[in-house]
Parts: sequence; structure tokens; C-alpha cells
Amino acid sequence: MIPRAVKETELPTLSLKGRGKVRDVYDFGDKLLIISTDRISAFDVILPDPIPDKGKVLNSLSVFWMEKTRSICSNHLISANPSSYPVECKPHAEMLAGRSMLVTKAKTFPVECVVRGYIIGSGWKDYQATGGICGISLPAGLKQAEKLPEPIFTPSTKAELGEHDENISFAKVIDLVGQEDAQWLRDKTIELYLFGSRWAEERGIIIADTKFEFGATDDERILVDECMTPDSSRFWPVEQYSTGISPPSLDKQFVRDYLETLDWNKQPPAPSLPDEITSKTRQKYLDIYRILTGSELPTS
Repeated sequence: MIPRAVKETELPTLSLKGRGKVRDVYDFGDKLLIISTDRISAFDVILPDPIPDKGKVLNSLSVFWMEKTRSICSNHLISANPSSYPVECKPHAEMLAGRSMLVTKAKTFPVECVVRGYIIGSGWKDYQATGGICGISLPAGLKQAEKLPEPIFTPSTKAELGEHDENISFAKVIDLVGQEDAQWLRDKTIELYLFGSRWAEERGIIIADTKFEFGATDDERILVDECMTPDSSRFWPVEQYSTGISPPSLDKQFVRDYLETLDWNKQPPAPSLPDEITSKTRQKYLDIYRILTGSELPTS
């Protein structure tokens, strides 16, 4: 039985800090409660139809990766167990289970830290036009979806809700955050990606690209937000991988591909998703969680 989707949270006992495209954030002073809803966005527009269990996949997979990568980079995760949350959360424990995390509050860097191991999407378009991505020159003659000689850091701006991210050069990152922080962001982004891509490949999955966000506390720089999820990454089954095409994926690209077949200008309001697309998207999210973690997602 497919559970009811959580499109938006209304928790009157808690202090709402804000809503993103997917996450609702509640403020607890030096901590935040982040709830991953089942909302889905494409082309920076929130779609009207949520995907049941999507938020649980995003939250649980982020927790999985954050626990595995603490030796590479500290992160904001304090707990994903509602029983350890502040007492005000107790009335909402059932809804919070599996789709929330209590985190350390941090000042986020104004950069989307994108890393690409394969040439696809906007990177492929950039390469076709310029011979490189984000000002990084690449070998001539690469095919769509081809593996790059080594992963590259291709950052973008962090757009406000409803606006579009824009690719920027590493020099622009230095302008935004300074030399030391820029180098740290680049190095940790690539190090996290290399760990994740090795883990995934051992389980038959290619992580073509992914993006991270980082923040700073008084003491250190940390990973925040989500980590190598089907919203922030392209996951390709190795057995279906081929160059010269956009390979079949276990991520949000499936929804983007469907929307590209419609006569939609990629501005609000977004079109509704047919039940078949919603169901297949849900299954792709559940499948990638199972493959990467080795466990079924608890969906009750």
C-alpha cells in the first residue's frame, strides 16, 4: 500500500524558519529541525504532485552517507531519532520518523558545490559550446555521458526559490568566499564524491555527478543539507550505461525527461504528473535507496 504523501508540514508547537523547494525548516536556537517533505521540483519549479516516500528516501539516504563520511568531513547531523528531539517535537514524532533530522545551525556558503565525474546535462551543453565546463578545458571529442579523465569541480550560484542556479568559475568562488575556503570547498567536494562513487560502483551504480552544500559554525566548516541523494545526483545503473545518450537513471532526471516532452515553458505553474509517472518515480527512489544501503526503506 502506498502511504499518503506529506506535501507540507504545519506544526503549531514549533517555530517555522522557512520552506525550501523540498524541506521545511524549524528553528531551535542553535539547532534546526529539517523535515524532508514529498514535494518535488524540476527546473527550479515546485510541481503540484508530491511523490510518496520521497522525503524519507532523501532524509534516510543523507543520514546514511553522513554517518559514513564523518572521517572525510564533519557534518550538521545531530540525530535522526525523534525520541531525542526537543520535547516540543513529541506530538509530531510519528510524522517526523524517517523524514527529519535535528542538525547544528551553520552559516551556509553561497555556493552550490557541484562535482562531475561524467559529462552530461548542462555540463554537456557547456562542453559542446565552449570545449569545457565552468571554464575548465576538457579533451576534444568527448561523447555525451563519457567518463571524464578525473572528477571536476563545477560550482554554481545558490539561487533563491524560483530562480535558476548559474554555473560559475573557481575564480568567482574565491571572490565569494576567499582563497582558503574556496580550496577547502573544492577539495572536500571531490573527496566526498570519490568516496561515494566508489561505494556506489561496487553496488552497480554510477554517480555521474552530485552537489553538496557546506556551512561554517564558530568552530569548523561542515557538510549541510543533503548528501548524494536522487534529488542532488545522477545515478546510472552500470548495466544500462552507454555513451552517446543520456543513460536511464534512478533519480529525479526521470521526471525532468517527462516534463521535457510537454509544451511547458518551465515557469510556474508546473503541470501535474500522471499517476504512472508519480508511481515510477517513487519506485526509482526506493530502488536507489535499497541498492546503495542494502536495506529496504521503512515505509510504514
